[in-house]
Amino acid sequence: MNAELKRHHRSQIAVGAWAVAFAVLTLSPAALAQRERRTVRPQWHGDIARFHEHDWGVWRGGRWAHSRHDGRLGWWWVVGASWYFYPAPVYPYPNPWEPPPVVLVTPPVGVVPPAPPTQYWYYCEASRAYYPYVPTCPGGWQQVLATPSDGSPIPSK
Repeated sequence: MNAELKRHHRSQIAVGAWAVAFAVLTLSPAALAQRERRTVRPQWHGDIARFHEHDWGVWRGGRWAHSRHDGRLGWWWVVGASWYFYPAPVYPYPNPWEPPPVVLVTPPVGVVPPAPPTQYWYYCEASRAYYPYVPTCPGGWQQVLATPSDGSPIPSK
């Protein structure tokens, strides 16, 4: 009976040793890092200058949005938290190595913006003064072109 107890005790020690060895091997930092490498998917960080072949899956998973972003209305290729402006959608997705075309808006040739409206002062001949320094004018107001406030003389009548 004593020999059988010793054999049983040895087998328990052997099983315990195998369990400890298995735990050490599966929970070692190298084993955990290898397991993480298999499950971690590539993340898009938005820096198009650092685009590589392994980023294609993330780039292709983007979507087109026709909306306002950062105060600009238009077509946006949205990849994760990054938004890229395009003047029109490119199907199925834009080429990340080709910058979007530049759209320049130029005014039509020959169109001159209108001049600002003419400003007038109102002069009262009877009191020899301008409105608002004189609130009323018995003889009626005379319209006089306003002079700039750059020290030019006041128009005389």
